[in-house]
Amino acid sequence: MTVIRADHLTKRFSTSENRDVVAVDSVSFEVQSGEVFGLLGPNGAGKTTTLRMMLGLLRPSSGDARINGCSVSADPDQVKRLVGFVSTSVGVYQWLTTEEMLLFVGDLYNVPPETCRERIDHLSRLLDFSSFLHRRCGVLSTGQKQRVSLARALIHDPPVMLLDEPTRGLDIVGSQVIFEYLQLLKSEGRAVVICTHRLDEAERFGDRFGLMHQGAMRLTGTLAELQQQTGKKGLTDIFIDLIRSPQETGS
Repeated sequence: MTVIRADHLTKRFSTSENRDVVAVDSVSFEVQSGEVFGLLGPNGAGKTTTLRMMLGLLRPSSGDARINGCSVSADPDQVKRLVGFVSTSVGVYQWLTTEEMLLFVGDLYNVPPETCRERIDHLSRLLDFSSFLHRRCGVLSTGQKQRVSLARALIHDPPVMLLDEPTRGLDIVGSQVIFEYLQLLKSEGRAVVICTHRLDEAERFGDRFGLMHQGAMRLTGTLAELQQQTGKKGLTDIFIDLIRSPQETGS
C-alpha cells in the first residue's frame, strides 16, 4: 500500500536580489508500507528541504505530498500527527528523565497517559533503554541519548518515519543502532524515508533509492534497477557518474 506520495514537489526561495532560487524542482516518488526509501545526494541537493515540505514545516511553492492520504498543503497539522521525525539535531531535555521526556512528548501528541506508559515500556525493551529510564537526559551518553531520540519519534505510533542524516557524527556502534532501528520500522510496516549523503551506508538499509542533484530527482529504483540503468556497481559510482559534467567526461 502506498503511504507516502510526493507529486512534483517544488520549492522556490527569493533572494535579496529578487531572484528565485529553486531548491527543490518537481520531485516525485512513492513509498510503500514496510519499505525504506533512501533519499540520497550531497549537501545542498535539496533533500532536507524536501523532508521539511513532507513534514508540513514548509509550504510547497507548487506540487504536493500526501501522507496516508493527507495533503501536506491542505492539512499540515494532521500530517505532523502521522509522522515521526529523527535527526541528529533533535536533542533531549537535559533536566527531564527519559521517562518524563517521553511522557511529555506523548502528551504533545494527545496520547493518553496509560497508553503512553505502555508504549514507553514496549520501546524501552525494543531499544534497550530500561536501565536509564529514570535517569536525567543531561547525564546520558551520546549513544543513550540516541536511543531516547529514536523512542520519542515513535511515541505517538506514526505510520510514517522521516530520518534526516541520522548517522551523522555517530561511530560504528551508533550507526548499527540506526540500522537495527530501520529493521524494526520495516517489520512493523511503517513507511520510511531516510536522507543521507553516506551512500555506502545507504546500500545496507535501503529497499529503493532516489538520487537527487541540484534540487531534482535524477534516478529512482532498487539497487539492481539502478545498476542495470547505469552499468555501475555501487551507489557511489552511480552518483559520481550521474553528476559528472560534460567537461569532465571530455564530451
